[in-house]
Amino acid sequence: MNKSLLTAGLLLAMCLFHNAQAADVSITTSLNTFRGDGAYLAIYLTDASGKYNRTLWVAGSKSKYYKHLLDWSRGGGNKAAEYDGVTGASVLSGDSLTVHAVIDDALIDAGYLIRVDSAVEDQREHRIDAEIALTRQGAGNSVQGRGYVKTLSYSL
Repeated sequence: MNKSLLTAGLLLAMCLFHNAQAADVSITTSLNTFRGDGAYLAIYLTDASGKYNRTLWVAGSKSKYYKHLLDWSRGGGNKAAEYDGVTGASVLSGDSLTVHAVIDDALIDAGYLIRVDSAVEDQREHRIDAEIALTRQGAGNSVQGRGYVKTLSYSL
């Protein structure tokens, strides 16, 4: 009986320790109405100076168009290994996309930003279409986009 309690206690402690190191972040990007095919979006993290940190999600499955997601493609080097497994379909006019990412707690309230670059085929590209500071206090708030993105928000 004591071994069972000890084992359960150790497992609980390990789970709490693991959860204290990373946060599950839900990021929602709502798009304006636009003409044309679906929008390609790159959702990524930068540090306070705007230096690329990592890709959180890429909406749009044809990698030949990723070069049009201007700041993201420059910062991330546009390497397939970097975004493998974090891609999905493009986002249609007026739709919303919610993605989940596990982000190290040390990056929250440390000046990091969630950014979105956007592009639509045969239309304009928007570097830093939207960005929001990654803070505990900012969770649940939204910011306006500058192009195809209507709003960007996240929750912890």
